[in-house]
Amino acid sequence: MLYWLADLSSTLSFFNVFRYLTVRTGGAMLTAMVFVFLFGPWIIDSLRSRQGKGQPIRTDGPKSHFVKAGTPTMGGLIILLGIVVATALWANPRNPYVWIVLAVTLGFGMVGFYDDYLKITKQTTTGFGGALRLSVEGAIAICACVALANLGRPQFATSLAFPLFKDMIFNLGWFYLIFGTFIIVGAGNAVNLTDGLDGLAIGPVMIAAAAFVGISYLAGNAVFADYLQIHYVPGTGELAVICGAVIGAGLGFLWFNAPPASIFMGDTGSLALGGLIGSVAVAVKHEIALAIIGGLFVLEAVSVIVQVVSFKLTGKRVFRMAPLHHHFEQLGWTEPQIVIRFWIISVVLALAGLATLKLR
Repeated sequence: MLYWLADLSSTLSFFNVFRYLTVRTGGAMLTAMVFVFLFGPWIIDSLRSRQGKGQPIRTDGPKSHFVKAGTPTMGGLIILLGIVVATALWANPRNPYVWIVLAVTLGFGMVGFYDDYLKITKQTTTGFGGALRLSVEGAIAICACVALANLGRPQFATSLAFPLFKDMIFNLGWFYLIFGTFIIVGAGNAVNLTDGLDGLAIGPVMIAAAAFVGISYLAGNAVFADYLQIHYVPGTGELAVICGAVIGAGLGFLWFNAPPASIFMGDTGSLALGGLIGSVAVAVKHEIALAIIGGLFVLEAVSVIVQVVSFKLTGKRVFRMAPLHHHFEQLGWTEPQIVIRFWIISVVLALAGLATLKLR
C-alpha cells in the first residue's frame, strides 16, 4: 500500500523513496519483525490455552525431547501473519509475482495448519495422510507454475537455466510445469523434515531468504542481470520484499523459538516457508541454485529417503535415526551444537549458491 505513495512524488519529492526496492525490502523486514515481537506473546498464549497438551512428541524419537511435552505448536501462524502484513504494506500490489508467491505460501500454510490440527486434536504424531497431502500441495504448486509460465517471456518461461554456464538453457516445454511443481513441493517438505529441533529450521530459512533477496533483486533488474550475465526476469525484483519479510518475521519468531522453545513452528510454518522459497526460486529461474543454497534441506530430505529405501531393501538402517539431525543427536551432539553447526553449513552453502551468479 505504501508503494502508492510514490505517485505523490510530483507533489512532494520525499514520497519518491517508496519507489526504491531496497527501501521497501528493509521496511518489510523491520515491519515483519516488529509485528512478531508485538503480537507473538499474545498469539502464543492463545495457542497454549487452546491446545492443552500441545504438540505430541514422537515416542520413538530421542528421549531428550520428552521434556518438550506441552509446548504449543502452529507457531507458523505468527510468521505468516508477519509476512502477509509486511508484504501488503511494502510490496507493489500491481505485481502479479507477489500474489502468486503469497498464494503458494498461504496454500501450503493451510495444508500444514490442518496437519497440525489433526495432530493436536487426536494427540498423535501422524496427521494429514501423506498421499492426500502431497496431492493438495501438488495442485497448489502446479497452478502457481502455470501462472508463472504465462507471465514469463516466451520459451524462456518454460526453460531451465544452469548456473556457471551463461548459455546453457534447456527448454522443457510444458514438462517444466511438472519440474517446477516438484521444486516447490520438494522445498516445502524438505523444510518440514528439517523442523525437528528448536531454531533448526528457521535459521536456514532466513539464510536462504537472504540469498534470494539478492537473487530476485538482480534477476529483476535489467542492468545488473546483463552485467552478471544471468537471465533477466522482469517483475521478479519485487520478490525481494517478500524475502525481506521472511527474514524479519523469522528473526522475531526465533526470539520465542530459541531453546528452550516456548512455541514450535509446526507444519503450518515449515510447509509454508518451504513453499515460499521454492516458488521464489522457480519465479526467478534459479531452481538449481536453490538446491545449493538450500542444500541443508536437501540433505535432510535425502537422509529420510535413504533410510526408508535401505530398511525396505536390506532391513538395515544407514543412519541411527532420520532425519539427519536426529542421527547426530544419537551420536551425542547436544541440541545447540546441532543447530549452530547446521546454521554454519547453511551460510557456507548460501555463499556457494550466490557465487554461481558471477562464476560464468
